[in-house]
Amino acid sequence: MEKRRFALIGTGNRGTTMWGKDLLAGWREHVDLTAIVEKNSLRGERARNMIGSNAPLYENIDSMLAEQKPDLVIVCTPDHTHDDIVVRALESGIDVITEKPMTTSVEKIRRILDAEKRTGRRVDVSFNYRYAPTAAKIKELLNAGEIGRVTSVDFHWYLNTKHGADYFRRWHAYTENSGSLFVHKATHHFDLLNWYLDSDPESVTSFADLQNYGRKGPFRGPRCKLCPHTQECDYYLDLEADPFLDQLYEEPSKIDGYFRDGCVFREDIDIPDTMVVSLRYRNNVHVSYSLNTFQPIEGHHLAFNGTKGRIELRQYEAQPWEEPRQDTILLIRNFPNGKEAVERIVVPHFTGGHYGGDDRMRNMIFKPDLEDRLGQRAGTRAGAMSVLCGIAALTSSRTGKVVDIADLMPELANDGSPNSLRTSR
Repeated sequence: MEKRRFALIGTGNRGTTMWGKDLLAGWREHVDLTAIVEKNSLRGERARNMIGSNAPLYENIDSMLAEQKPDLVIVCTPDHTHDDIVVRALESGIDVITEKPMTTSVEKIRRILDAEKRTGRRVDVSFNYRYAPTAAKIKELLNAGEIGRVTSVDFHWYLNTKHGADYFRRWHAYTENSGSLFVHKATHHFDLLNWYLDSDPESVTSFADLQNYGRKGPFRGPRCKLCPHTQECDYYLDLEADPFLDQLYEEPSKIDGYFRDGCVFREDIDIPDTMVVSLRYRNNVHVSYSLNTFQPIEGHHLAFNGTKGRIELRQYEAQPWEEPRQDTILLIRNFPNGKEAVERIVVPHFTGGHYGGDDRMRNMIFKPDLEDRLGQRAGTRAGAMSVLCGIAALTSSRTGKVVDIADLMPELANDGSPNSLRTSR
C-alpha cells in the first residue's frame, strides 16, 4: 500500500506530538513525513528532533509546496492563520487535515468552503472528541432512540486552573488570534452537540465576562520567568520544570518574541473566561451550555432529556480526589416496560489522547476501508457550523442580542444538507 506523503505545518505542542511523533509511531505504514514548515527555525529544528524525523525544514509553505509536492498537509498553526494555509494547499491539489477550530471568522469560512468546492480536494477537521469511546456510546444510545425524542440538553465544561489558565498565557488570549474560547475551545463542544443531535443550531444567545484573568488580576509582570510576584501568584509557570516546553519555546523565543509563560493578568487580554450559552436547534432541541476556565476540577457534565428518559454523564478528568479510570453513563427510563429503570453503562478509559479518541480518529483517516457508521469523520461543514456557533455566542455576549446562524451565513444554513434549515421541520 502506498504511503501518504504529508507535510506538517506548525510545530507547537499539538503538531509536534499528536501529528508528529505520535502519528509516525503508530501509523508509519500509512504515512511518511516529507516536510516540516515552521517560521521559527530553531523551534522547527527542535520539534524535528522530538519527532524523530529527518524531514527537511521550511520557513514558509510556498517553498515547501514547490519542492516537496506532498499528498497531504496537516495544519497546526494559530487559528487565525488556518484559512491561508488550507486554501493554499487546496489550490495546489493537496488534501488537508486542520486542527480545530477550522478557522475564526465568517469570511475565512467562506474562503475554505469555496476553495474545497472549486478544487475538489478534501479537508478533515480534527474533532477527536467524536471518537472518544464514551462519546461514541452516547451517540449509539441516541441513535437507537433509547430516551425517545431529545427535547433539551445540559452541557457544562470545567477547565481547571492548570489547563484553563494556559489559554491566557498564550496567543489564544486575543480574539483576533483565536476568536475567543467560544471558538477555540468550545468548537469541540458545539461540534459534539451538532453531531449528537444530528441537527443544525438555529439561534444563539449568550452571556460572557472576564472575571478572573487579565485586568481582573491583583498584579502582573512581564512574564512568569521575570515576574517579581512568583511567590504569591497562583498561576506562576516554571518553564524550566517542563523540559518539553522549555526546549520548544524558551530559546526559540529569542527569534520571534513569543513567550510561552505570558502573564495571565495582562491588561490587554480581551477574551472572556466565564461563558454561558443557550442554543435552539432546528429540530427544536434546547441546549444550556457553559464553560468555566478556573475551576479546581477538570471535566464535564452532560445530560440529554428525552420524551422517554434521560442520558446523564459526569466525566472526571482531573480533581483533588481519586476516581476510577472509567466513565459511567446513566440511562434512566421514564417507562421501563420490562427494562431496567436505571442502567449504568461503564466505559473504561482507553490509552491514547482524549481517552483513545485521538487514536481512533487517526485510524479513521489513515487506515483504508474503515466503516464510519456513526458519522465521526468531520469535514468542512461540521467545522464551519461549530465555528459559527462560537461566533454567534461571542457576538451575542457583546451585543446582548439573540443571533441567528442563518443571518451569519445564509448560504450554509440553507445548503440542502439533511440537517440544514431548508430541510428541517
